[in-house]
Amino acid sequence: MEAYEIYQTPLSRYLTIYPFNFCLLTLLCDSYASKEMAHLFSTAHRSRTWRELWLTLAIAEKELGLPIPDEAIEQMKNNLDFTLEQFDIAEKEQVKRLHEVMSHIHTFGQVAPAAAGIIQYV
Repeated sequence: MEAYEIYQTPLSRYLTIYPFNFCLLTLLCDSYASKEMAHLFSTAHRSRTWRELWLTLAIAEKELGLPIPDEAIEQMKNNLDFTLEQFDIAEKEQVKRLHEVMSHIHTFGQVAPAAAGIIQYV
């Protein structure tokens, strides 16, 4: 089964087969997308990219003198990978917050509690 065959597969079965490269039904992940393109636009890849950006931002802010605890940066580094349980949390948060990025910020804050107040800190 190829990663871009999601239209022929129920989502729950697809997530079991490809738990860390799941791509929700979007035009960017349809049957015309290559495996590489489906990966780039997958939910898991997008979520990890956000986490990497938030970590990089926190490190840069610490270097500039903002009060970012070392523990927060360590927790962020240790939780870059996105699990299916975290996807479920983010999905529930999105229903409450009506904002995808904010739901992922909240979810990342739950797995990295020392960083909860500084994720995407401005």
